[in-house]
Amino acid sequence: MPETPRNRSMRHAAKNRWRDRWLRWLVYATVAMISCVFLWILFDLVRGGVAHLSWGFLTDSPRDAGRAGGIGPILVSTLLIVSVALASALPLAWSTAILLAEFVPTASWPGRVIRFSLQVLASVPSIVFGLFGNAFFSVYLGMGFSILSGGLTLACMLLPILVSTAEAGLRSVPAHYRLSGAALGLSRMAVLFQLLLPAALPAWVAGLLLGIGRAAAETAALLFTSGYVDRMPESLLDSGRALALHIFDLSMNVPGGDAPAYASALVLVILLLLINTSALLLAQAWQRKRIVPS
Repeated sequence: MPETPRNRSMRHAAKNRWRDRWLRWLVYATVAMISCVFLWILFDLVRGGVAHLSWGFLTDSPRDAGRAGGIGPILVSTLLIVSVALASALPLAWSTAILLAEFVPTASWPGRVIRFSLQVLASVPSIVFGLFGNAFFSVYLGMGFSILSGGLTLACMLLPILVSTAEAGLRSVPAHYRLSGAALGLSRMAVLFQLLLPAALPAWVAGLLLGIGRAAAETAALLFTSGYVDRMPESLLDSGRALALHIFDLSMNVPGGDAPAYASALVLVILLLLINTSALLLAQAWQRKRIVPS
């Protein structure tokens, strides 16, 4: 019996339903697997470090090579290094992303040169950034082993992440946003700040969170720039040990440092979770305020 168009259409629809169902379950399985890996890491950190956590651990200075005392100066140094890196990288990265997405044609030679440079920077190992930061910021500019030198080195590392995510977010905004703004007689800057940036905000926040995670977890680059000193910094020109570098030192170079290393790693994860959650909530609130009419 010959197959009718109706039967062919029904068989095709059933095949599409099965394919969609399998893809949906594949997505669910991937999410579950990633969540299980994160929970396993978090459980291991909690099991190994929660007994060592206390208010004194968060505020005291390290003693006995980190086996005793706390991580107060190291937390302060970490926050200062990340703050310097973001304050230096964000204005340059986001202005570059706006320039590439809205004002520089994709096929033009300046756009190609900038994107190629960013791709090269993204592929450079962190140890090379550390050597560059030591040679340029620490030695040539005379900053020495300092928080400022480490933060500026991290800023160079963050530029590719921040620029690429911000540019991708702007390019993902539908073209009718720009056309609607032009039809209403809005200037390009008004369209950018009133329409495009609120719509691209999730991608910008994602890039910011990636940058914070990269900066807070960096070790090799800071070893050559911010230094190894674990005392409380008095200025940005003082040396300061980052938390990730402290964890590495405790776990690799200090016998009996496993418990404080686990506790320090748990503090770092909790700090990143708090920063990520706060940034997401603030971004969602700002986006609702800018887009949703009152």
